[in-house]
Amino acid sequence: MSNSSSLCHQLITVALEAGRIIMDHYHAGVEIALKDDKSPVTLADTDAEAIILAALDQIAPEIPVISEEAASQGVIPDVGNRFFLVDPLDGTKEFIRHNDEFTVNIGLIEDNIPTMGLVYAPALARMFFAPTPDQAFELELECNGQPQLDRAHKLQVRTPPPQGLTAAVSRSHIDADTDRFLEQFNIAERRPAGSSLKFCLIAAAQIDLYPRTGPTMEWDTAAGQAVLQGAGGSVTIDDGSALLYGKSDARYKNPAFTAWGNVAKP
Repeated sequence: MSNSSSLCHQLITVALEAGRIIMDHYHAGVEIALKDDKSPVTLADTDAEAIILAALDQIAPEIPVISEEAASQGVIPDVGNRFFLVDPLDGTKEFIRHNDEFTVNIGLIEDNIPTMGLVYAPALARMFFAPTPDQAFELELECNGQPQLDRAHKLQVRTPPPQGLTAAVSRSHIDADTDRFLEQFNIAERRPAGSSLKFCLIAAAQIDLYPRTGPTMEWDTAAGQAVLQGAGGSVTIDDGSALLYGKSDARYKNPAFTAWGNVAKP
């Protein structure tokens, strides 16, 4: 097993533990506060982040971590060419609405690109991971949440069906710019979805593309991009180049982007 695969497999256990805490809050009731940017935060966000950060400090203490809730408090370490991006509960609005489409995201950035990542949707019992840049898997979970690594199946983006493309659209952030973008394609279906799950549905050959014109942060997308790229997809910005990471000058904000499966670009 390579070092990166070993690290990824350790992080699966971490994500499962964070997911268990999130689901405890999900069933017990959600206490909501507002951050300075008026976005919601819950105890599930902060408790899951504490678990992940403590584990990363034990597993890979030499790799700095940028994590959403810490960053919202101004705690952003200096990072070099290799660092983690963590969103302990991506899709907080979906969590609050109890629609199950929220995820735990852990991504590793090396030289500005995601090279490893995992996305865990605990309410859906779906675990997606990319141990290296050229492969991605979905892991079968037993009812007790124990990972069956030998039963993981490889992911590959699909050839779009002849009747047209299926586009993922943000459940919380749809806008007119997205509509205009999708008019360029033969879209048979629009499928609303929350969180980084949209990247993973492309990787899992369930949808074909996902345009995002609204604001996102690097920790929202890094893990999902790693999974999608490992399955043969890509994520590009308006000029056609890849979505990159480590944008400290932009305070780690992303520009508009499109996540692609096996789709001809206009």
